[in-house]
Amino acid sequence: QVQLVESGGGLVQAGGSLRLSCAASGSIVHINAMGWYRQAPGNQRELVAVITSGGSTNYADSVKGRFTISRDNAKNTVYLQMNSLKAEDTAVYYCKAVVVAIVEGVPGARDYWGQGTQVTVSS
Repeated sequence: QVQLVESGGGLVQAGGSLRLSCAASGSIVHINAMGWYRQAPGNQRELVAVITSGGSTNYADSVKGRFTISRDNAKNTVYLQMNSLKAEDTAVYYCKAVVVAIVEGVPGARDYWGQGTQVTVSS
């Protein structure tokens, strides 16, 4: 089994910063892409940023220039540095990883999600 554990959410004033972390653990062979998604009340879950195992990144237009995604492959951890936060960034943020893991003795790739961490930006 693979678990993703997020941390770093909280309450911050508009213009402030937060750093989210997501650590993967378990019977991991390799982690391909890792990413952050968010879901605000009444909205669908949306992609915020994604990073490949080689370090290529992609961002939602709404966060370009303000958020930075990075990863530490040795620690199986992905980060999201969020600067210049706005009220509209308020949401539950979820980590997702495409993981090759050993399940019942067989290697296979699938998506894993974290439990989510709340980010609230007050205006």
